[in-house]
Amino acid sequence: MNNNFSVPSLETIKKQLHNQDLEFIEIFDWGQESPWKECIEASELKNGLPRYIIVPNTNKMLSQFLKICCKNKWRILPLGNGSKLHWGQLPSGASVLVSTHKLNKIIEHAQDDLTITVQSGMKIKDLQDFLASFNQFLPIDPIYSQFATVGGVVATANTGSLRQKYGGVRDLILGISFFRSDGEEAKAGGKVVKNVAGYDLMKLFTGSYGNLGIITEVTFRLFPVPSDSITLLLTGGQEKINQLQKKICASALTPTSADLLSESLINGLNLNFSLGLALRFQGIEESVSQQSARVKQWAEDIGLLIHQWDSEKELDLWTRLKDMIFQGANNRGIICKVGILPTKIAELFALTQGYGFVNMGTGVGYVCLPKGIKNHQVRGIRNFCQDNEGYLTVLESGASAIKQEIEPWGYVGNGLEMMKKIKSNFDPFNIFVDRL
Repeated sequence: MNNNFSVPSLETIKKQLHNQDLEFIEIFDWGQESPWKECIEASELKNGLPRYIIVPNTNKMLSQFLKICCKNKWRILPLGNGSKLHWGQLPSGASVLVSTHKLNKIIEHAQDDLTITVQSGMKIKDLQDFLASFNQFLPIDPIYSQFATVGGVVATANTGSLRQKYGGVRDLILGISFFRSDGEEAKAGGKVVKNVAGYDLMKLFTGSYGNLGIITEVTFRLFPVPSDSITLLLTGGQEKINQLQKKICASALTPTSADLLSESLINGLNLNFSLGLALRFQGIEESVSQQSARVKQWAEDIGLLIHQWDSEKELDLWTRLKDMIFQGANNRGIICKVGILPTKIAELFALTQGYGFVNMGTGVGYVCLPKGIKNHQVRGIRNFCQDNEGYLTVLESGASAIKQEIEPWGYVGNGLEMMKKIKSNFDPFNIFVDRL
């Protein structure tokens, strides 16, 4: 790959754009604009990024600018609103930042078919607000939900607690469109016929972190808003929680969310110092009532404490759980995404000694390792995950230098080699910043 890249000046960028219609593109210094300044300065990136953000507001303008970058060998770091730029491997060597946050329109909403096509710069919050007026929703509950864009959520595979019933981000995507590094458009899935042979692009771009191209449009499957909802939080010792976990997994119950919570997270809710299992049931009132009643009876028989939330208090609980994990790595420690055998989640919590929030069915979730944890301890926790068919990815490290000492992604086997080959096929001139 050619790594001979430079950072262009503002004058150079404008000179290259002189033949373009500047009505459809914006250039600004992120250090002079809110909330960009606060977002980037609060992350681990403020000394490693070029100052200028390029913001096209049409696909045509984005395509033209990508062609300029390819011609001039300017390395591009794609972003939406920049809320997760510091996740995983920190980007370096960028010439320009290109944001899609002005590409934020709804392309098509097929209400009866429960599908929607939107541009990648649309905020998830705005999309959910629009869908709510049709009594529909997209079952994605991302981190930093006030800022997260459609493209950013897909690029980071950031699903949230609704994974139990609806699956991950890639399970909800019907079609995707993106621009390659040479400015040409490619599409897959949905109603389109133009594709890239040999690749399942919906799955490939989910979690790609901008390595392969700039996502411009996504088609999602939607669901009706449930008419009733209730959350149960069961707390107690590890053996009793495991008993209930096995009962639920072997039953016909269909919780929308089912997450094991670490002792420190439960303690942070001012309940008691024990493990927790948070279950959310949604649907018609009769179904929700019957399923929650069955779980409460099992919990009583086992000897677990039962806590119940509904209405606005229920929404506040799930928001609070996310915030407790992600309220800032600078304050608490190192935030990691983990995968592990569901039967080993409690043991993982015992190793981490921090906040933990992991899906009961898939073993995918987040842990916040305590501030001051040593590198060899992080490696030990990663080894435990890998020994139990999982992984540990360092997302946010705050003031810690751990990403300089430990490879953040935690690839095993030939995973990294395979990803680099795919990157080379999609971006042969390394125009998009390599996050691998």
